[in-house]
Amino acid sequence: MALSASSLVRTSPISVSSKSFRVRCAYESSRLSVQASASSNPKARFVARRKETISVRQLDLPLIEYMRLPASQYSVLDAERIERVNDNTFRCYVYRIKFFNFEVCPVLLVRVEEQPDGCCIKLLSCKLEGSPIVAAQNDKFDAIMVNRISCDSNRNNSPMQQLTSDTIIEVSIEVPFAFRPIPVQAIESAGTQVLEQLLRIMLPRFMAQLLKDYQAWASGDASRQPLGTGEI
Repeated sequence: MALSASSLVRTSPISVSSKSFRVRCAYESSRLSVQASASSNPKARFVARRKETISVRQLDLPLIEYMRLPASQYSVLDAERIERVNDNTFRCYVYRIKFFNFEVCPVLLVRVEEQPDGCCIKLLSCKLEGSPIVAAQNDKFDAIMVNRISCDSNRNNSPMQQLTSDTIIEVSIEVPFAFRPIPVQAIESAGTQVLEQLLRIMLPRFMAQLLKDYQAWASGDASRQPLGTGEI
């Protein structure tokens, strides 16, 4: 009986200490969880997609042959906005975009990959130019862009062809501190509208330039001078 009482006296403090330790661990874990939640920065995601199709009257040289040209033979369609880096890589200066009270000018580095019925333009990197707060976001966002340009290879003998550009842009960005009071949904809605407007402006212009370049190539114009002036 004495041994039992002595054992209880010895074991009781250990039991209380263990309980205190568990409570303290739970508290620390909860506190760290709250701190991590508070320190994690909210992110916004913008996604826009657009498909543009134009009818092309085929000349003596068919459109499919033009679309199968190696990237090294592509004309720089807009000398004010596009510069060639190497045979299949180009740097594109996008028009200035108004986003809330800031102006953003994205500079894209893209690669052209040849495909059987056209080509695929993929974004390699994107840099933002503009105010200091805009430039500060360059290491805080990810962007994906794919533009597939194709013609209907099943209609090679038809005098009219369909030239299609199917583009998708996706941007994921850490919300800047100045925008934190604005709900993320509102930022995402505004960002998506900006991307959609950009595609509405750029794709028809790009397709019109592509058509003119095909006509120059098919007529034997070896110079293939840039067609754009940099203006919208």
